[in-house]
Amino acid sequence: MDWDDLRVFLAVARSESLSGAGKVLRLDPATVGRRVARLEEALTARLFAKSPQGYALTEQGQRMLAHAERAEQAMLEAVEEVQGASGLTGQIRIGAPDGCANYLLPQVVTRICEENPGLEVQIVALPRVFNLSKREADMAIGVSRPEAGRLTVQKLTDYKLHLAASRAYLERAGAPQSLEDLKAHRIVGYIPDMIFDKELDYLTEIGAGAAPLASNSVSVQLNWLRTGGGIGIVHDFAIPSAPELVKILPEAVSLTRAFWLIRHADDRRVERMNRFADALASGIRRELIRLEGMT
Repeated sequence: MDWDDLRVFLAVARSESLSGAGKVLRLDPATVGRRVARLEEALTARLFAKSPQGYALTEQGQRMLAHAERAEQAMLEAVEEVQGASGLTGQIRIGAPDGCANYLLPQVVTRICEENPGLEVQIVALPRVFNLSKREADMAIGVSRPEAGRLTVQKLTDYKLHLAASRAYLERAGAPQSLEDLKAHRIVGYIPDMIFDKELDYLTEIGAGAAPLASNSVSVQLNWLRTGGGIGIVHDFAIPSAPELVKILPEAVSLTRAFWLIRHADDRRVERMNRFADALASGIRRELIRLEGMT
């Protein structure tokens, strides 16, 4: 059996489409389809069922998936052993909520890559939970601890959030003196039905009403606040990047959340991934202390 055909099988299983697998493998969809057909012929088994929704694993495909993932893991471990403990190399993809991805990860990852010139890092910033079983990312940062799946979870650090607004907005609308005063102000926050984790439902926690200016993106919310859109909850570590903003009612509203590093359970045996995870964790903690100390 050709290892490259197994790689194609894994890519189709994870992306559930020939085109998605082709993007990952840098192959055209027709080639991906031929490779799947070749593998099915060699195994005399149908691995995928095609439908309008894409390519779904058959029962035989599900059984094949476990073996293919073990083969993939063995290859990763072999490469790790041959390369030894020199600088980190290859490509690693991190999934993260966009607040972390925009205001913490770039500078942390830059320092790691400066120390490891052969390393390539992709940051996928999406306001949702990542599916590591489909290899959407090699590891992910979450705002809550997952309770299911073959995963390893490590707490990275706590972080703080406060109400904030621009000086221009406060000069125009006045500064609230209590939480009750927020009712007279325009609020910026998340779109309620697009809050992907209960830990992000800040406005409900502080008893604020619905946000007239709402987005599923932390960056959009921050830019609304910077341009005088209203008052909203902001990560303390993002405030140094927005000098127009000032904290409001810090004694009355001070939220604490945590970042968690989530990984495939099998990757704990891959020293390269362990070393990167350690560098990422220590880098995030240092950068968070630095940024929060500036507010």
